[in-house]
Amino acid sequence: MEILNATDSDLPAIQSIYAHHVLAGTGTFEEVPPSLEEFQIRYRAGLAAGYAWLVARDASGCLGFGYYGAFRDRASYRSTVEDSVYVRENVHGQGVGKAIVAALLAHASAAGFKQMLALIGDSENVASIGVHASLGFQPVGTMRKVGHKFGRWLDVVIMQKGL
Repeated sequence: MEILNATDSDLPAIQSIYAHHVLAGTGTFEEVPPSLEEFQIRYRAGLAAGYAWLVARDASGCLGFGYYGAFRDRASYRSTVEDSVYVRENVHGQGVGKAIVAALLAHASAAGFKQMLALIGDSENVASIGVHASLGFQPVGTMRKVGHKFGRWLDVVIMQKGL
């Protein structure tokens, strides 16, 4: 497995992985998968703003992707970024997500950012919480019942790591 900068040619696989999570999971609170064109817009805007989009790849193709971007738009938050990571459904539990988050941390640190936040959808998302904790993220709060998906109220766990 290699962790590489995402390219335009990765976007169909990225969109497909994310669409699965939108339709089947609670790690994202989106309910309708964004189109490929929407992903192109998000990807290009992130890169233009100086953020990273990474993919994990092996001989079978794209295993997962992750990115970091602005935590909030206000200038005072300029040194803080928020990560997102999604893994292809048939490779969960194989270290792909952890490798992507570790690479995002290294990239953000090298770029001069000072804090990374993970806003993890669904307090029952023990895999994502565990991956972030294993990389030194600390829990700093839980927003209770702020999302509603699949007929249930969902929490958001906030984790933070200094860079």
